[in-house]
Order: sequence, then C-alpha cells, then structure tokens
Amino acid sequence: MRDSIVSARKAGPLLQPDGAHAFEFSFSAEEPVFAGHFPGRPILPGVFQLEIVRLAAEWILNVPLSVQEIAKAKFQRPILPGETLKLNLKLSEADAVIGVRGSFVCGGQPAGEAFLKLCRNE
Repeated sequence: MRDSIVSARKAGPLLQPDGAHAFEFSFSAEEPVFAGHFPGRPILPGVFQLEIVRLAAEWILNVPLSVQEIAKAKFQRPILPGETLKLNLKLSEADAVIGVRGSFVCGGQPAGEAFLKLCRNE
C-alpha cells in the first residue's frame, strides 16, 4: 500500500497560509489497489484514503506514526483511477496525541474527510 501511495504522490507537502499542508496524488488504473475493488468499476478503497492521511502526516513530521483512533471517516464520492486527488491536511498535538484532519477533493468536489488520532513510533 505504501509503495502505491508514494508513487502516486505528485506534489506536497506544500504549506498553505492557514497552516495546512496540501498534497496531490494520482493513481493509475494499473495500480494493484484497483484489482477487485470493484470489478468493472474500480474505485480507491476507503482504507487507502485513511492510509494516505496517516502517511502524509508522517511526511510532514518526519517521524513514524501509528493510528490510535479513527475518530471520523466520511467518503463522499468515488475516487477513480487517473483522477487528481487533492488532500488538505491539518495537524494538532496535545498530550502526545497527534490529531490529523484530512480533507479530500477530487474533480472540484469534496471526496471525503478523515479525523485520525496518531501516536509517534519513536
């Protein structure tokens, strides 16, 4: 999964004026992630979207992170092969817990959001 996400990353992290970090991804139709999900109508699995958020937070903080809690995950539209997926990521930290809010946009439309609680693996 990690290798597919790394190869799909086209830009980011780019620091935004509001303190968020922007990323862009594009997954080709040949990526193994689309095999069987779903036959005849491939879409990016939700678990992949959650992993994109976790991995993007690792890139920003430059430290290994693990998921402590998925506080919220909302998938609003299918993400298809070849589409440009934009991720806007905001981080906060309190009591050794890193709060991450990831918002996805695809084709100019909201595609989903995830709120994760992560911890450092140091």
